[in-house]
Amino acid sequence: GINAEYMGGPGVTTLNVGDRVALEPGVPCRTCKLCREGSYNLCKDMQFFATPPVDGSLAHFVVHAADFCFKLPPHVSFEEGALLEPLSVGVHACRRANVTMGSRVLVLGSGPIGLVCLMTAKAYGATHVEVVDIDPARLEFAKQLGADHVVLAERSPNFVLKDKLAVVPTATFECSGAESSIANAITCTESGGVVVLIGMGPAVVSVPILNAASREVDVRGIFRYRNCYPAALDMIASGRIDAKKIITHKLDFNAENLLTGFTTAWKGKDADGNPAVKVTFVLAKL
Repeated sequence: GINAEYMGGPGVTTLNVGDRVALEPGVPCRTCKLCREGSYNLCKDMQFFATPPVDGSLAHFVVHAADFCFKLPPHVSFEEGALLEPLSVGVHACRRANVTMGSRVLVLGSGPIGLVCLMTAKAYGATHVEVVDIDPARLEFAKQLGADHVVLAERSPNFVLKDKLAVVPTATFECSGAESSIANAITCTESGGVVVLIGMGPAVVSVPILNAASREVDVRGIFRYRNCYPAALDMIASGRIDAKKIITHKLDFNAENLLTGFTTAWKGKDADGNPAVKVTFVLAKL
């Protein structure tokens, strides 16, 4: 996620110099059919930070469209503002799965995105959220964030999950991208329920699609998010989600720490073996 202090720009009337803002990192063309229909996240001309050929945003100054800058309330920190980006994925996933009061949610994979899906589903009113992972430390973290039940999965493509769940989910978020996990997502979900594919895995996978078809289990994809930053910000500002809990590492922004931070995030743990969920860089004020 990206935070900044607004420095001004011609024709901008919605922000004032010095406002603290969170930046939604993708700016669409605004004119194509998908943009006009509201699905701007699918715009073919999307300009998204750190998506070649667009550079990333690890800099003291960046130029960004004002309508994709969201002003932070005084009590919301820069750190919390940075978490609007992953949290928006959870918001979009919950909307795609129609999560509401009384939903039973299964989250497959408890990395950063799986964990924000857990938190967001709870905020949307899900009465039971179950998390599955192959890493015991990640599952322990999920319990601390409010998971009602966790399952330690086997590292096997033949692992069968269904009989190990506490409840039958009405919605399943597949956050790993693994073929076996996608298959389990389909077979575990209640008839008439929804599977949302969030994890990015192989381009082609073998899954029990007739199982989904014959039981009317909808399989839906998501790509990033759209119109989700305001809802994510409201969840943090209102206290419905304590997003700071997923920040495990804070590093000053310098060349040495950049390598350390990215390595820690990539490996999912630091040099001492401590689990890493979200790693943040703190930029010194110029």
